[in-house]
Amino acid sequence: MKKLFTPYEKGFLKLKNHLVIAPITRSRAIGNLPNVLMANYYAQRAGAGLIITEGTSPSPEGLGYPRIPGIYCDKQVEAWKKVTAAVHQKGSKIFLQLMHTGRIGHVDNIPGGIQPVGPSNIKAAGEISTDSQGMQQHSVPVALCLDGINRVIKDFVRASKNAVLADFDGVELHGANGYLLEQFLNPYVNNRTDQYGGDFVNRSRLIVELTQAIAGAIGPKKIGILLSPFSQLCDQRPYCTDHVHQTYVYLASELNRFGIAYTHLSINPEIPEKTYKAIRSEFNNTIIFCNGLTRQTAEQTLQEGLADLVCFRRGFLANPDFVSRIEKNAQLNAVDFCP
Repeated sequence: MKKLFTPYEKGFLKLKNHLVIAPITRSRAIGNLPNVLMANYYAQRAGAGLIITEGTSPSPEGLGYPRIPGIYCDKQVEAWKKVTAAVHQKGSKIFLQLMHTGRIGHVDNIPGGIQPVGPSNIKAAGEISTDSQGMQQHSVPVALCLDGINRVIKDFVRASKNAVLADFDGVELHGANGYLLEQFLNPYVNNRTDQYGGDFVNRSRLIVELTQAIAGAIGPKKIGILLSPFSQLCDQRPYCTDHVHQTYVYLASELNRFGIAYTHLSINPEIPEKTYKAIRSEFNNTIIFCNGLTRQTAEQTLQEGLADLVCFRRGFLANPDFVSRIEKNAQLNAVDFCP
């Protein structure tokens, strides 16, 4: 394995190896505050060149799940500094993933009785965990008005500035897995008739405007984005294959125009080869692949140039020394799914 463990440099990213820790929600932020347990968790896994944190809300409105961290107040900024210091001490870079869950949420998980929001008032199928009432159906979201969309953009900008204050190397926008940004992309979830609904250009508008606003605030080289073409997570109904392809190729082109640091792709068997190739063609900076990779397929992906970096989730979760283990071809711990 020649590439996985060698240093990586492209644009803003200068990493000690080609390995990335994928974000994974762990629900350990009591009171939505990062804590020592979290600092230890990330420091133990700082063998990776780049760490992407668990999804972190840019505002109280985005706290769809219980006990996920935020980055919208001074206490949270100060608490995150313990995490970034611990990771930087080990020579790794760390990006904060900004995750607004949108319609995937419940009022009991959001402070002050704030209602979840979405591009439309279409309720998501399925249930979500709450600390107060156990499993509950998703709450009906409030459709964002134009002022509400502007507020969301401002919240993300403020959160990005706070991330820089907390000494993060950058932020990753969560535009995947059925959360708010991807909700705008899907025509079955987004039935708007204004400039944020309709064709794929309009449905992409929030991500484009959001990225542009954050780039103006902290610089494009401190921005990454997670995308999941053809994903059906969190009640994202599939739509026309050609339209999905057009959507993500257009996004790749727009994100490339801004010069952001990376595009992080959650790969899945439904993504056609032509979509991968088109995104690779349109986006010049770093591309990260995540999902279902092994140490062998990860190295092969790098050698073939399909992606520049490779991301692991469960491997790092179960093995704090994951990098050392795969370098030695040592046995890996299996993931324990018990609570």
